[in-house]
Amino acid sequence: MALTLDEARALHAEFPVIDLHADTAKLMDKLGYDLAARHSRVVPRRANLIGHVDLPRLREGGVAGQFFAFWTWPKKLPGQPDHMRSVLDQLDALDQAIEANPHDLAWARTGADVRAAKAAGKVAVLGGIEGGHALGGRVDAIEMFARRGVRYLGPLHLWPNALGGTSRKPDVDVGLTDHGREVVRECERCGVIVDLAHINRRGYYEVLELTKRPVMVTHTGVAGVTPMWRNLDDDQLRAVAQRGGCVGVIFARQFLGGASIDDVVAHVEHLIAVAGEDAPALGSDFDGFVVPPEGLEDIAALPNLTVALSRRGIAPRVLEKILGGNALRVLDEVPAFGSLAA
Repeated sequence: MALTLDEARALHAEFPVIDLHADTAKLMDKLGYDLAARHSRVVPRRANLIGHVDLPRLREGGVAGQFFAFWTWPKKLPGQPDHMRSVLDQLDALDQAIEANPHDLAWARTGADVRAAKAAGKVAVLGGIEGGHALGGRVDAIEMFARRGVRYLGPLHLWPNALGGTSRKPDVDVGLTDHGREVVRECERCGVIVDLAHINRRGYYEVLELTKRPVMVTHTGVAGVTPMWRNLDDDQLRAVAQRGGCVGVIFARQFLGGASIDDVVAHVEHLIAVAGEDAPALGSDFDGFVVPPEGLEDIAALPNLTVALSRRGIAPRVLEKILGGNALRVLDEVPAFGSLAA
């Protein structure tokens, strides 16, 4: 039987819900976006590109942990600080928000941290980097970022960089560079999860050959529902699942292939059918200059997705995995920096 909206909200209140990818920290750094203030939801059917996440709406959506992705344009623009400085500025903006709201927000690096924050009535703040160009060519920067709380690194973003080739140009036969391989190995040493969103197919499998611990794909669609350059095919989904990783389903219409919350459900269902119930996670890409589907206009609407998934016969036990359990498992299985064995 399908859950009611109140029952979905109760499930969110009981179990740690985690979103793997939102770009809100850039808004905080560059636009002075106040994470603690409630922002108005954009009128449906208009260009709802940013302003999807804030603290009041994280609470309304029953979110226990939010990953903030730190990104910078791979192609440097006039007046833009260097890539590393840009990511550090975003980290600083989050630090300032946490310091200003210590009873509501807490940095988290591990699954235990997420659970502890939830038990204390706080929203766990987690961090990841989108694009290895943020390292500035320095492998030692990975440890520095890990010490700041960064838990994942996506080697690629929108354009090729010194680490390898991007999925935006899938016809280019470029795998990981020597520098890219060194970065992946250092991520494993430092407890930084490798995020396979945006990397091209060859690099995707080369990362899996190099890594021993689980990986993530923090925000993607699946090609089995919507074939296009950004989405992963069935073999790629199975490969991550076999490694014990998880795949965050994106909420962006252009990758879903539709404008309805049911399109998100279709991608989740296909992921379960192909890779099993331990693979799916949530990877909204909120505040990433994307237009979300109707019914999922912002993070506060997340219980609507839980209702929609339950209508397809997905049991509460599996819903808990999709909503956060699979992401928590990966956090638990990849020790954070400082807790790694020598």
